[in-house]
Amino acid sequence: MDKQQEYVLRRVAEEDIRFIRLWFTDVAGTLKSVAIAPAELESAFQNGIGFDGSAVQGLARVYESDMLMRPDASTFRILPWYESGEITGRIFCDIFTPDGEPAHSDPRAVLKRALKHAADLGFTFYAHPEIEFYLFHPENDPAVVPTPIDNGAYFDNISRSLARDFRSKAVKTLEDIGISVEFSHHEAGPGQNEIDLRVADALAMADDVMTFRVVIDQVALQQGVQASFMPKPIIEYPGSGMHTHFSLFEGDRNAFFAPAEESGLSLTGRKFLAGLLHHAREITAITNQHVNSYKRLWAGFEAPSHIAWGKNNQSALIRIPTLHSEDSRSARLEYRALDSAANPYLAYAVILNAGLAGIENDYELPEAVDTDVAALTERERQILDISSLPTSLHDALREMEKSELVARTLGEDAFEYFLRNKRQEWETYRYQVTPFERKKFLGGF
Repeated sequence: MDKQQEYVLRRVAEEDIRFIRLWFTDVAGTLKSVAIAPAELESAFQNGIGFDGSAVQGLARVYESDMLMRPDASTFRILPWYESGEITGRIFCDIFTPDGEPAHSDPRAVLKRALKHAADLGFTFYAHPEIEFYLFHPENDPAVVPTPIDNGAYFDNISRSLARDFRSKAVKTLEDIGISVEFSHHEAGPGQNEIDLRVADALAMADDVMTFRVVIDQVALQQGVQASFMPKPIIEYPGSGMHTHFSLFEGDRNAFFAPAEESGLSLTGRKFLAGLLHHAREITAITNQHVNSYKRLWAGFEAPSHIAWGKNNQSALIRIPTLHSEDSRSARLEYRALDSAANPYLAYAVILNAGLAGIENDYELPEAVDTDVAALTERERQILDISSLPTSLHDALREMEKSELVARTLGEDAFEYFLRNKRQEWETYRYQVTPFERKKFLGGF
């Protein structure tokens, strides 16, 4: 037993923790949880806990269903709320086959493989997400358009605002768990909020994003509101993105930092950026995994729909933030397509491998765009050689299924399951008759 595991066992005893929640995600990004008694934790560290992997979406095939979950002691946190009046801890798990091999379809394992690829090239990968979500008054009928809890706009300071109190409580809860918050504010839509997490290595950040969603839901439950990470819940208001800043480090040195360059990016950073642009269409089904995601991407409100980059350009798919100091650690690029419903493990993995492909294959970086890409005409975009992101989940899946990079990143089983699962989502959606259609066509032509 290593020191980290011994530390967790000691904390569990000292804090009189009565329940341990073991967490992992399925391929679609749904959080799974099983509770064990503290007396079982040492055995779980040593031997894992067996479960039926075929019952979890995409994790295992029926004929090889036995799986083991092994808690990663470094992820232990005490949850700052009680279950049945008792203190509860949580630990993220890695999933293994019975013979001790990492399960290839485990999203955490997918990201770990990508991070190893980066490490073999001498890099550590960091992420810093800006997570948007809506707060609505509770409504039990999903057919009814939800009602935001306020009429605020971007950066509004609303007196006696439930949203402001909500953010304060959410930030305190996140900090109590050990998740560092950089900013929080009201976003552009009524009832829309944003909380930005402080930069961390990509694996820890993916764990934190999953925890973040639990915290937001828990605080919403406590305050009698409904939180939603749906990419586009209301037609006339902005969707909820998860703009994420990424950087590569070589030891303590930011590999993206080059202040003398016009872009502020080093050659490594420019090649990484070129890789992301080159593979953007292929990875969009992962970064924007729902039929609803494309209503955010193609509805305006500064959501990116075309493949371009620019220095501090809010309309571009990839933005290079202006450095406000000579702090080399702040050099980064911002990928703006990601939405708040993405599976962070898979999304970070494909983004990382797309960027690394640009470095390894010496991709050429196209010219930066310093104008509003969405405001350009189709002809102007053709002249500038600016292509578009997929316009629907169906189109995104067609791009993904041809992608060697995504197939290699996810592994055969997760790749095939994801395609199958999302094709089913598309087919189910395609057959729906919507209120729009009835309003327009029910009375005849």
